[in-house]
Amino acid sequence: MSIPKFAASRSFHAELKARINNYFAEAGKSTTGGTSLFVKAVLLTTTFVALYLHLVFLTPPTWVALAECALLGLIGSAIGFNVMHDGAHGSFSKSRWVNQFAAFTLNVLGGNSFMWNMKHNLIHHMYTNVDGVDDDIDAQPWLRLSSTQPRYKLHRFQHLYFWFFYALLFIAWIFFMDYQKYFKGKIGEMPIKKMTAKDQSVFWGFKALHLGLFVALPIYTTGFWAWLIGFIVFTTVVGFTMSIVFQLAHTVEHAAFPMPDEITHKLEDEWAIHQIRTTANFATDNKVISWLVGGLNFQVEHHLFPTISHVHYPALNKIIKQACAEFGVEYNEYPKMRYAVASHVAHLREMGRQ
Repeated sequence: MSIPKFAASRSFHAELKARINNYFAEAGKSTTGGTSLFVKAVLLTTTFVALYLHLVFLTPPTWVALAECALLGLIGSAIGFNVMHDGAHGSFSKSRWVNQFAAFTLNVLGGNSFMWNMKHNLIHHMYTNVDGVDDDIDAQPWLRLSSTQPRYKLHRFQHLYFWFFYALLFIAWIFFMDYQKYFKGKIGEMPIKKMTAKDQSVFWGFKALHLGLFVALPIYTTGFWAWLIGFIVFTTVVGFTMSIVFQLAHTVEHAAFPMPDEITHKLEDEWAIHQIRTTANFATDNKVISWLVGGLNFQVEHHLFPTISHVHYPALNKIIKQACAEFGVEYNEYPKMRYAVASHVAHLREMGRQ
């Protein structure tokens, strides 16, 4: 399909930017993460490395090893949410190389920062929930996430079996989807830009490093079956945690799935309103969840201002809500995480029965 265009009016977005800029000017704060984010990053990465070393070289008892593998998955997800995500958006630090270093944690964990930038930053953040463009809502044929997608008989039960596919996300991502994008030169139907020699070396070099750190070395030190069980626990925890957090942001009952006009290829709303209509927050008053998921429960704020660090989202939340109320723009937010999960399940059930 042709790349869609947004409505021309941008008065709402301009007003939002003015209010947010005024907030930072009056507060005298930087838009980046600051000391608190650096401390969190050090804590998470140190814990991850310590768990990895203990599992690989000290071979704890089975029940301890399984618990540590699950914890390793949770910490790995938290690094993705808090460190990699802010770094990839350039909001971790004022320093470009520090942002790149933070983003490169994804490469160590088995993903690829180049593919992530194309898929997430450039496509998903621009054309959120637009079927045929946003690859994040393309889980076909296993899941039907939008009413514009074909419906198969198995989708009638997708609200029951989606847990299994979410658990497989990470292992499919690092061992299949990145390579699929690389060799096809496309993310969905959207072509990716040409990779430089540096991009190529990073892609293959870190894929090899990941295989060495998370496959070859653990097999050598612990044995194949011990590695396999531990690796499955680790990757399924990462996969499910990442899936559920990102899905609660866009595939819930109150999120919109706009499609461009077939003739003009234009979307109904200006970009900022499109982001609000296609996105939802959850559990924004829960400081524990906010800390663990790197503010990704404030998805509306993140989609409107992705280059601002998540540590500022609680303050931005109040400003944006007020602007939405004044402009008559519906703001989607679930007060509890369980309500968002229930809404996601209801959305899957509805998509499976339409």
